[in-house]
Amino acid sequence: MTSRGRDLRIVAVAIAAIVGAALDGDGRWVHWLAKPLATLLIASIAWQAGRVGRVSATSTALPTPGYRRAVLAGMGLSCIGDIALMLPMDAFVPGLVAFLLAHVCYIVAFRAGIHAGRGLGVAAVLLGAFAAGNLIALWPHLPADMRVPVLAYVVVLAVMAILALARHWRAPAPQGIDRRSTAWAAGGAVLFVASDCLLAWDRFGGGVPMASLLVLSTYYAAQYGIALSVPGAHGTRGS
Repeated sequence: MTSRGRDLRIVAVAIAAIVGAALDGDGRWVHWLAKPLATLLIASIAWQAGRVGRVSATSTALPTPGYRRAVLAGMGLSCIGDIALMLPMDAFVPGLVAFLLAHVCYIVAFRAGIHAGRGLGVAAVLLGAFAAGNLIALWPHLPADMRVPVLAYVVVLAVMAILALARHWRAPAPQGIDRRSTAWAAGGAVLFVASDCLLAWDRFGGGVPMASLLVLSTYYAAQYGIALSVPGAHGTRGS
């Protein structure tokens, strides 16, 4: 399958998940099926990157096994979180834990090539201020038993995004790391922050208009960016 065909399939399943979230009754199965399936299809991009790396002896951006494994682990945990958050019973905390562990995996991936410098400092200030501001505004709306889990999640999410941005902003670029990879990772990380911020305000802050559309579209775009950050993923495009 060509990269265009693959991407169209991902978009189609993601749209089904978004539309299915608005359906009631028997139509709800569309959301239950499509939501985790879209994440798995995106994860297949990172999985395929390993195959490209094995057959492309001339590639200058072969997949780093540790990076690829960490991203795949994060997407597997994200799929578990997807399932937990759409269960008929309230499984928000297990879903939160699954996504927190997913971000730990992404932190493991993004830490390579990080060093103290201007990029890390600027990323820490920007993401730290954004995370702190949202948390302070949301804090009065959080149930008492959710404050510690949400605080822990926000800290881990912010660290993930800070590392992704700092890795991209590092000058000169880390040796052996493609700027396309760091750009995709940084974009994906920022979109993940946006998606989780929207989700938090929708659940605890009184609701967000078109929440399913905004939360899921930014979420799938985030995962897509992170998947394409795996070195070698670009080798599948057009194949």
